[in-house]
Amino acid sequence: MTRVLIAGLGNMGMSHALAHHHHPDAQIVGLVNRSGTTDREELQGYPVFTDYAAALAETNPDLVVIATYSDSHADFAVAAMQAGAHVFVEKPLATNVADAERVVAKAIETDRKLVVGYILRHHPSWVRLIDEARGLGGPYVFRLNLNQQSSGPEWETHKALMQTTSPIVDCGVHYVDVMCQITDAAPVRVHGMGLRLSDEIAPEMYNYGQFQVIFDDGSIGWYEAGWGPMMSETAFFVKDIVSPNGSVSITDAATSGSSDVEGHTKVGGILVHTPEGDRKVDMPGEPGHQELCDAEQAFVLRAIAENIDLTRHMTDAVQSLAICLAADESIRTGQPIDLTGATE
Repeated sequence: MTRVLIAGLGNMGMSHALAHHHHPDAQIVGLVNRSGTTDREELQGYPVFTDYAAALAETNPDLVVIATYSDSHADFAVAAMQAGAHVFVEKPLATNVADAERVVAKAIETDRKLVVGYILRHHPSWVRLIDEARGLGGPYVFRLNLNQQSSGPEWETHKALMQTTSPIVDCGVHYVDVMCQITDAAPVRVHGMGLRLSDEIAPEMYNYGQFQVIFDDGSIGWYEAGWGPMMSETAFFVKDIVSPNGSVSITDAATSGSSDVEGHTKVGGILVHTPEGDRKVDMPGEPGHQELCDAEQAFVLRAIAENIDLTRHMTDAVQSLAICLAADESIRTGQPIDLTGATE
């Protein structure tokens, strides 16, 4: 039985807590929440802490699930591994590359498992999308976006997230991870653009951004993300991968509106186009958000029990974060960012 401490009970943290609550091989030993309470009926009876360090010391967990705000991820993960626990941490792994590398180095040093919350890796339809794209062969053009017309509570959540993380970093790491899995190539250069479209966010933050990334196999990628009540619902969910031999596209997803979290992972159908003709791949019975979190946490438990090698997983997590952070830097400086270490 794996003893689990959950830190953070927002949307993702609550789903991860419910996953472990229902998993036969997991035992929740504590919940960390700033309010010191939880109103979720299934989680009543578990100890609730307001202080992460105290919870870590008192509960002595085998696994810590970190779903707090991004600026605490690295320090919380390192503290957990120093205390002997394996770690699942929501994306992004950290708010800068140095901290992300510090977390990975600590996992290697302590021989602890480190899994980052790339939920699309556990979605059968996205796995199929990646396989279909790889089957075409590169180089690739990636056209991916996720704009959210958020209002009310969703906009409040986005404004809170933007205190530490821009939309293209928070959401972009998922889709850059997809690019990296398909191309297997190293990023060379990133160029980003962004704009602050609301007086309700900090002057130094922007709520709309887009970037282009060039890989060393010649592949190029575009990603766009915007949050807020001003965002358009037209073409808010574009998922195209193009190669010299054809293209793969998501065709039937996100029909319920850009603010619907369930729709962000849904594929529905995949269209594979080649010069010989088109082929539709239907993906019925797709998992919902909670089912994906269940699968993600089941993988974490299996990685611990079976000693799964997570070297590639950790490398990919740092690389996708580095690309998105370079895009953020490009937006703030107005300059393209070289990722090869060469001098411009």
